[in-house]
Amino acid sequence: MSVEKNTRKLDKGIVSDFSSRMSYAAYLQLPTLLSAQQPVSQPEHHDELLFIIQHQTTELWLKLVLHELRSAAAWLREDDLGSALKGIARVKHIQKTLTEQWSVLATLTPTEYSQFRGFLGNSSGFQSAQYRAVEFVLGNKNSKMLPIFESDPQAHAMLAELLAAPSIYDEFLAYLARQGFDVPRSVLDRDVTRAHEFAPELVPLFKHIYENAAENWAAYEACEELVDLEDNFQLWRFRHLRTVQRTIGMKTGTGGSSGVTFLQKALELTFFPELFAVRTEIGQ
Repeated sequence: MSVEKNTRKLDKGIVSDFSSRMSYAAYLQLPTLLSAQQPVSQPEHHDELLFIIQHQTTELWLKLVLHELRSAAAWLREDDLGSALKGIARVKHIQKTLTEQWSVLATLTPTEYSQFRGFLGNSSGFQSAQYRAVEFVLGNKNSKMLPIFESDPQAHAMLAELLAAPSIYDEFLAYLARQGFDVPRSVLDRDVTRAHEFAPELVPLFKHIYENAAENWAAYEACEELVDLEDNFQLWRFRHLRTVQRTIGMKTGTGGSSGVTFLQKALELTFFPELFAVRTEIGQ
């Protein structure tokens, strides 16, 4: 069917009466979603809407990341590696979107941000419970973070639960042990409420997997998926740091952190250190 006068005719079957049907807006609860952007600057600054939407969309993506990672951990407990890797693959695509989002916020100049930053009070991305939850699921446990969320019982309970639960790396190592790989008992019995630290006794295991990839393809593929996951997370952290530095320089963060200096330290954190250390050993 050709288009006449640059106007498309509507198909006869298109539904237009939603008095008793669920609409797109109703399904997505758009009235609620689109009314959640409430600038606090007085007078309202044009660029505050960008700042709010940037962080709200990040929280939505983090919700999905957390959903997928917790499901992946559960699938690993059930020895369903394929489903776990499918979830991780989806998270990797979300991570790329989250990293690219920083380029939008980077259009906010220091002068523009300074005109409404003071209205934010002590609110800060540092206080994102979902971001901390993702870190906990990946293995960067830190019990000192919990007091920050005591004023939010639901967030505090979520983080307390994840602090006490095995990380996705813990679950992967337990999966390998059940598949007959020689995972050290010291690693399997570690205190999961603490951040995973480099365990040199794990490196020979991963060296064996990598140097015999054809015979251990599922484990080999899973290792590489986890490496991608950490690489993507570090790229996000770096892009965050550079955007903050570009926007506020070396100022203190609104939440009381040292700002760029604090974010720089995050780049030294790691989730799966043995999967990177093994690269030095392969072929030797």
